[in-house]
Amino acid sequence: MTDLTLTFEREHPLDPPEVYTRIRQQDAVHRMTYSDGHLGWLVTGYAVARAVLADPRFSNRPELTHPPLPSRMELAQQMREQELKVPPGFFLRMDAPEHTRYRKLLTGQFTVRRMKQLEPRIHEITESCLDAMEAAGPPVDLVSAFAMPIPSLVICELLGVPYEDRAQFQEDTKILIDLDAKGQDAMDALTRISAFLYGLIQRKRAAPGDDLISGLVASGELNDEELTGVAVLLLVAGHETTANMIALGTYALLTNPGQLAAMRDDPAQVNNGVEELLRYLTIIHLGPIRTALEDVELEGRLVKKGDSVTLHLPIVNRDPSRFPGGDRLDVTREATGHLAFGHGIHQCLGQQLARIEMRIAYGALLRRLPGLGLAVPPEEVPMRSDMSIYGVHRLPVTW
Repeated sequence: MTDLTLTFEREHPLDPPEVYTRIRQQDAVHRMTYSDGHLGWLVTGYAVARAVLADPRFSNRPELTHPPLPSRMELAQQMREQELKVPPGFFLRMDAPEHTRYRKLLTGQFTVRRMKQLEPRIHEITESCLDAMEAAGPPVDLVSAFAMPIPSLVICELLGVPYEDRAQFQEDTKILIDLDAKGQDAMDALTRISAFLYGLIQRKRAAPGDDLISGLVASGELNDEELTGVAVLLLVAGHETTANMIALGTYALLTNPGQLAAMRDDPAQVNNGVEELLRYLTIIHLGPIRTALEDVELEGRLVKKGDSVTLHLPIVNRDPSRFPGGDRLDVTREATGHLAFGHGIHQCLGQQLARIEMRIAYGALLRRLPGLGLAVPPEEVPMRSDMSIYGVHRLPVTW
């Protein structure tokens, strides 16, 4: 199939576009035309996607990548014209050995022990949000009242970012992940976030606290530009992804009452439910994208050096060869092994924190508000098809 291009038009808000389900049934690897005319590849099979993510012959460097969307082509062109490269410290878009240096340093900060120590505070934040919701009374937008504040406050406390500054970085983050954002607007948003965090790092040098940024400053391993890149990555990824999973997961449960009941009536199912929602929803619906550094064979097809390969994770995570009946939400399923957090050297650094936040948020929400329901018809909930991280823009609820 050589005329395939990337689409985000969904026939059902919780399911990927049907075209990808159809082609997955035919094969795991497909020819795809990118927005700049490059003839690359789309992966829809689980085993192939996992293999690509673990293969050092595929690069994550943006200057090698062909953009799959016109808006991303504009941003890539803007970066080329201004001779911009990946900011120092923004290790998500680096390959080994540069990536290894940053990742090793950060892994020591995201220990299981440290994440466990955050649990009481996450419980406190969650209950406080629910107290405010109950005091205000229904209807309430679950995104602004619950799903966004929890991970935002947690990541701010973890990094040492003043929570009162959240409005600006949340707005700039939205621009960064807006699929329709103009290249210059995205670059301006990144510049503002970087400038804010650069200033914060200077303050941490003068007056360190008990937080992750202060710890990185004290280590002496990174200069200010590197610290800024690391902080930008952690701040943006640390609140936006989890917030959208909490909100979209709630929408999925409210529109699947049997699954909601299974999680509400048996708290032991919450852990399973979190993994299943991560798998079933897979909110990273653009990429990841890798570029071959040499000729590589995938499923009998020759991927040539320089070819870009887009992995369609929402479809990959429903591959029936790995998850039988994967197009169905089943919170009792053993859904471990999904690729919602990626795989290989770029697997999400904060995945354990995200899991803890989701378990606590869903558990408390279902316990405190057993009559929770949508305040509008499901089709009136605005979906985030226009963003690189899927979810809902708003979620009006009642109880």
